[in-house]
Amino acid sequence: MGSYRVCCCFTRKFKVTEADPPADVKEAFRKYSDGGIHMTADQLLLFIKECQGGNEGTVSKLDAERIVEQVLHKRHPITSLINRKTLTLEDFHHYLFNSELNPPIGSQIYQDMNAPLSHYFIYTGHNSYLTGNQLSSPCSDVPIIKALKRGVRVIELDLWPNSSKDNVHVLHGRTLTTPVELIRCLKSIKEHAFTASPYPVVITLEDHLTSDLQAKVAQMVTDTFGEMLFYPSLSELKELPTPESLKYRILISTKPPKEYLEAEEDKRTKSQRVNDPADDDIWGEEPSRAASYKDKNIKYETDESDHDNEDSDCHLKKSGSCPAYKNLIAIHAGKPRGGLEEALKVEKDKVRRLSLAEQELEKATERHQQQIIRFTQKNILRIYPKGTRFTSSNYKPLIGWLHGAQMIAFNMQGYGRSLWLMHGMFRANGGCGYVKKPDFLMTNGPNNEVFDPKAKLPVKKTLKVKVYMGDGWHLDFKQTHFDAYSPPDFYTRVGIAGAPADEVMRKTKPKEDTWTPVWNEEFTFELTLPEIALLRIEVHEYDMSEKDDFAGQTCLPVSELRPGIHAVPLCDRKGYPYSSARLLMRFELES
Repeated sequence: MGSYRVCCCFTRKFKVTEADPPADVKEAFRKYSDGGIHMTADQLLLFIKECQGGNEGTVSKLDAERIVEQVLHKRHPITSLINRKTLTLEDFHHYLFNSELNPPIGSQIYQDMNAPLSHYFIYTGHNSYLTGNQLSSPCSDVPIIKALKRGVRVIELDLWPNSSKDNVHVLHGRTLTTPVELIRCLKSIKEHAFTASPYPVVITLEDHLTSDLQAKVAQMVTDTFGEMLFYPSLSELKELPTPESLKYRILISTKPPKEYLEAEEDKRTKSQRVNDPADDDIWGEEPSRAASYKDKNIKYETDESDHDNEDSDCHLKKSGSCPAYKNLIAIHAGKPRGGLEEALKVEKDKVRRLSLAEQELEKATERHQQQIIRFTQKNILRIYPKGTRFTSSNYKPLIGWLHGAQMIAFNMQGYGRSLWLMHGMFRANGGCGYVKKPDFLMTNGPNNEVFDPKAKLPVKKTLKVKVYMGDGWHLDFKQTHFDAYSPPDFYTRVGIAGAPADEVMRKTKPKEDTWTPVWNEEFTFELTLPEIALLRIEVHEYDMSEKDDFAGQTCLPVSELRPGIHAVPLCDRKGYPYSSARLLMRFELES
């Protein structure tokens, strides 16, 4: 029972009640219990196989028996004494609404992991050591640990000499960020690299070091990682290895020292970057069309370096190359002289990593769309945020994914809708941090033509989503969190992020004065590229006089959705799951 003070004189009382099972749940129970009042484990198993996407050997009779046992133990602890082994309608509803027993996507790694690294989208962090904004937040190994625990597989470290020039610090150069020692970051990576995934961790280095400090880094890396470290026997790889062959290995990716020196010699003045405000606020615009971002004032840059190492320290000129450091590099970064067209050439016996800023990618997709996709079929393309994202906001990742870019580097400590999309993409494939790119990005046509992201495509699949109800907020939030005078008025927004033609958002009607809203609304989405589509789900609390309050979100890969009725757990703004808040939804994907 909740009490809300309306004025000094009286209070309104509201009881948090458990909503009745939806009609579809009642019908499923009636059908699979043969019209009875109890459902056996065998009947539950048949329901799971026929209606819930469990027909590929993923659920056994033993699994069904365990589900029955867990539901009964939680709802009726005393039943263990009387040995009941069947579910009532309410028990069945409880099972369906349990996000651990009945999640919307699987948790197993199931994709082929024996293709080269270039065949996968890879969960990639940007400035992984920053705890907050890009200009003044402390540097630490804590965000690195958090990222690795989330399944992030690419960690970026910026290396600078300390004040006495005898050791190496990690920090965002020429800002007020306070440093953290490199050795601390390396030890934390070693300890936590494989807690969430067995597949390789790539450390991308942006270094601003003299050769003697590069030698020191080489020694630190070798001593810390030992046999975990992978580096090719030859100076450069001819083909990228597979995630399967690199299980529990660490790879270093950076420019060879010689290229840093050449870049320094060839240094030129950069145009002043435009002071753009961050555009990925939590209440910001919907994800843009794939090529909608235009900034007429930004000069197109073809230098590969991130904004913070375009001006590498001048003392690099006086330093020589460091062979020990170069030998550790598994994936060479860098770009040949001659601009982007030269950089995107695919070499027969050489693979490498190329980096572009988000606005450079935007421009490049207008001029070199086909070359980008051909390049990413064999090589690694990394996209990093523009330099004006001082608040650690992020950009829309879809344009990179649609062109085959493997490493969309994100500020994992920031948050907002773009980061939610990133979380959603990498919930796929068991959350292992590697998601196989769709065939359309890797398979060429009869005349060797590649996928055209701007082509008009026919509808391939239709996704039907029904939002039944929600529950759990009264356990995760204070009674007056949403409204001081009455229970909340929740509504759900459901939509698609993906190919430009597929992007859309819909919403249910608000349900007034209830912690357990029942909507029973269905939405249909026609998809031209379901392989890359993400289902966006947000819950808000309607507020007539102010901004609507945020009440949870999640993002799920459409290709991974299990058909049938499932519990969808909701996350907070930063992507961490709430303890209890969840939705009951049904999914149908038809060709």
